[in-house]
Amino acid sequence: MLKLAEGSEAMLAWQSRSFAGIGDDRLRLALPRASRSGAFIVEGWSASTFCVGAHHQRRWSDVIAAGQVLHAALSPIACPDVVLARDDPWSIADRAAWGEIALLPYLDAPHVARLASRLEPVQAPAQLIHGDLTGNVLFDAALPPAVIDLSLYWRPAAYATAIVVADALAWEGAIPSVFDHVLPRSGFGQLLARAVLFRVITDWIADPSAAARLRSAYAPVAEMAVAAIDERLRNRP
Repeated sequence: MLKLAEGSEAMLAWQSRSFAGIGDDRLRLALPRASRSGAFIVEGWSASTFCVGAHHQRRWSDVIAAGQVLHAALSPIACPDVVLARDDPWSIADRAAWGEIALLPYLDAPHVARLASRLEPVQAPAQLIHGDLTGNVLFDAALPPAVIDLSLYWRPAAYATAIVVADALAWEGAIPSVFDHVLPRSGFGQLLARAVLFRVITDWIADPSAAARLRSAYAPVAEMAVAAIDERLRNRP
């Protein structure tokens, strides 16, 4: 599969080398492929393994399950410098959502100030995760799910689930009760709040004029995150 290159030569080479053993009868993984010269980017293009399948909306539980299989396989792998050094809008938004850079420049973006006021530290170990699973898990009736277009972050594994929930509620017509059986009960509101911040800030950086669209789309999931956080605070000993 050919596409305009995203990420650096170093990132793609590292993925190809480090993830080569991932994939079994539960999961397929599309990995970067080198050119005949050994380069992973040629004239702005990159290649990856072609995986049969298609994205299907409303299979969010299956997307989350595929992500859990992937993250179990990724968990022993140390975070490389090429992941931490990224400076694209997605990485900037991720760092802001997790308090590694200031949220102040984004407080005028929809939902940001309200969610920021409720953030507390997350007590969960970080590992490599795929931070954009929602549209990047392919299904085929005869094959295990395929995960494509790796978008790597160093965060708790359940944060990847929170991003899927945020995407599904904002853009794919899901309702909160759909996820009752897949969501962790402890501290998920904090992860969901950060998922909304991540998505909203990314889009805000790209187009600040999209405020009305973002406010409307993310209102249900922002409300879900606030309700979960407030309930946990009420029940705290």
